[in-house]
Amino acid sequence: ALGKLGYAIWTLENNRMEPMLIEPVIREMKARAPFMTGELAELFKDPEANWPRLKELAETDKILTALKNIGIHCAEITFRTACAAEAIAYAVEHYPDMEIGAGTVINAAQCEAALAAGATFIVSPGLSPAVAEICNARSIPYYPGCVTPTEIMAALELGITTVKFFPANIYGGLKALKALSAPFPQVKFIPTGGVDRSNIDEFLAFDKIAAIGGSFFVKEALDKMEAEQ
Repeated sequence: ALGKLGYAIWTLENNRMEPMLIEPVIREMKARAPFMTGELAELFKDPEANWPRLKELAETDKILTALKNIGIHCAEITFRTACAAEAIAYAVEHYPDMEIGAGTVINAAQCEAALAAGATFIVSPGLSPAVAEICNARSIPYYPGCVTPTEIMAALELGITTVKFFPANIYGGLKALKALSAPFPQVKFIPTGGVDRSNIDEFLAFDKIAAIGGSFFVKEALDKMEAEQ
């Protein structure tokens, strides 16, 4: 699901959307409300009452457009805000040509919510056997955070051979990944945290890197979009 050149990660905590850019999205939401079901339909019916959450969905729209404009078609929306599942559902419906996954998934309930919203992959900061079981039963890629030999061995016992390495800069970066690859040659890594333009090429040159994840892709995409407006 993840392209090796990188995928974007973001949380909807810091909105950069200008009010004038939100209004067209809100109008579209009102128009779509009769054709939607569940909680999303309720949100779309009354945008004034649900303004904070709808604003975050509008931010999702802006970010995904910006990412596509710079050639990134894979994004992880983190479960750090109340509307994460709604943002995933919105992204899946409106950006069917992108791979939309859920990040910071730490328990079975969040995993179920993410999958119900349409997430095509799940990422966790650590290893959750419960989340692994759900994903395995539904053939959904699961990338748990593993930074020690013990954690990697636990992942392998669950049939997982691609793991997230987070935060990469705290746990030794590329040197640590190369050392871990010696006893675990079958494992691929997705480093996040501390990966940026200054070291991304060095990481990508290592053949055990499955993908690079980072919020810096979002910042670059938004900066480029704003510069072109």
